[in-house]
Amino acid sequence: MAEAEEFIPLQFEQLDDATKAARAKAFYEQMKQRRSVRDFSSAPVPRAVIEDAVRTAGSAPSGANMQPWHFCVVESEAVKKEIRIAAEAEEREFYERRASEEWLDALAPLGTDAHKPFLETAPYLIVIFLKKFSQGEAGEQLKNYYTSESVGIATGMLLAALHNAGVATLTHTPSPMKFLNQILGRPSDERPYMIVVAGLPEDGAEVPAIQKKPLEEIAEFI
Repeated sequence: MAEAEEFIPLQFEQLDDATKAARAKAFYEQMKQRRSVRDFSSAPVPRAVIEDAVRTAGSAPSGANMQPWHFCVVESEAVKKEIRIAAEAEEREFYERRASEEWLDALAPLGTDAHKPFLETAPYLIVIFLKKFSQGEAGEQLKNYYTSESVGIATGMLLAALHNAGVATLTHTPSPMKFLNQILGRPSDERPYMIVVAGLPEDGAEVPAIQKKPLEEIAEFI
C-alpha cells in the first residue's frame, strides 16, 4: 500500500462579496478582449514573461496530479522555419483534399488558408505535448490519467496568463502534428496537442468581427 501524501494547510485568500464580484467582472472584461491573432510582429517579448506564463500553465490541476504535459518553447528562427514548412505541407493537404465542404464553409468567415507566416514571424511558438505516461522515481513507467482534460485546462491557463501579461496568442493545430515530435525531439508516445503562437500583434492587425454567445445560451443555473 502506497504511503499517504503529506498534507499542508491550505493557503486561501478570503474575500468579501463585493471584492469577489469586482474581481470576477474585471477578469471577464479583460479576457473578453482576447482574440486569436494571425498578424504578428517580430518584436521581442521578454523570456521571463513566457517562463512565468508556462509556470502558470504548469500549476493547473491534473488527474492524480500526474501533470501529463510538456511545453517546448521555440525561439530558434531555424526551428520555427522548419515547423512552418512542415505545418504548411499538412495544411495544404487539409485545404485541398482532407477538409469537407462543410468544414471549409465554416472556416471561410475567418479567412484562413494554408499560408501560416505567423509560425516564423512571432517570437515564440509554445508547442504543448500530451504525455500518456510519466516516469517514476525508479525509472518505471506510470500511466497518466485524464490526460486530455488535464492538458486542456493547462492550455487554457496558459492563454489566460499570456493575455494577462499583454501577449497576443493564436491556437494552431495542423493535422496531423506528429512532425513536431521529430522536429523537437520528443518521444513517440507523446501527442502534440497544440501550438500556441505568442508575441505582439503587427501594427494595424485586424481580426474577424465575430460575437460570443450570451450567458443565457451557454449556461443554465439549476
